[in-house]
Amino acid sequence: MRVASLLPSATEILFGIGAGDDIVAVTHECDFPPQAIERPHLTRTLLPDETLGDPAAIDRHVRASVHAGSSLYALDAERLEALAPDLIVTQELCAVCAVSYEIVAQAARRLRGDPRIVSLEPSSLDDVYATIALLGELCGRQAGAAALLDDLRAREAALRARPALAQPPRTLVLEWTDPPMSGGHWTPGLVELAGGIPLLGHPGANSQTLAWEAIVAADPDVIIVVPCGYGIDAATRAAQALEARAEWTALRAVRTGRAYVMDGNAYVNRPGPRLLESAELFAAALRGEPAPPQAITLLRSAVPIRE
Repeated sequence: MRVASLLPSATEILFGIGAGDDIVAVTHECDFPPQAIERPHLTRTLLPDETLGDPAAIDRHVRASVHAGSSLYALDAERLEALAPDLIVTQELCAVCAVSYEIVAQAARRLRGDPRIVSLEPSSLDDVYATIALLGELCGRQAGAAALLDDLRAREAALRARPALAQPPRTLVLEWTDPPMSGGHWTPGLVELAGGIPLLGHPGANSQTLAWEAIVAADPDVIIVVPCGYGIDAATRAAQALEARAEWTALRAVRTGRAYVMDGNAYVNRPGPRLLESAELFAAALRGEPAPPQAITLLRSAVPIRE
């Protein structure tokens, strides 16, 4: 089996089930596990350099591109043809997250041997489990998939077995900062699994733009900022920029020092095996427990913190 993975989450799953040696190509964003970086890259971003690091500029460009029907990624169709995959793993869930299905399908028509194209559409943790099982079947790695699923379900059970917090924190997860956007799809479920009450989330659906008036009215106990595609340093800069808004500095979570920043690129944004680690990191934040600072950290704010 020769597999072209056009999703970072699928790449993580394939390595997780023992199919890493089957992968002949990945995207430019496939960076975990480290071995994935060594595979040939089939995509590149079409975001202009001047938008990088500017959430508002990225949002404007993305909205304009989606409205115009343009892709945010380029696919190297010639390289894909030369690698001759038997299986191409892609998605239709989000026009912003990966190269579009239409572009993949068009490129696949040039290939010899009629490769199979599989579109993954997970919207919940259970859907991710189903995706792992499916890729195990397609790649003949059923035993590896079963072992991975056993581990993930055991970790989920351990989270559910923890004593409930006396006052479950009302938790807002922001998947973008300018404009603020809600936690969608699997994210509200991860908050619940961690012991919190998700606020302004959109379970099973795309992330949505949130009005600042709605955020102020909700006044969460905890905020976790996980900008899509941002590592911890970029996420921290984006979150710190929110201090220019009076609505942000007035929020209970900010005033009491319970605003966190998280590496969304590695964890929450990717529907793969590390969603369980995401839930564990959420739980650490909600309970005030230590967590790896390279994954999640308190937002070091210039705003005076008071109880």
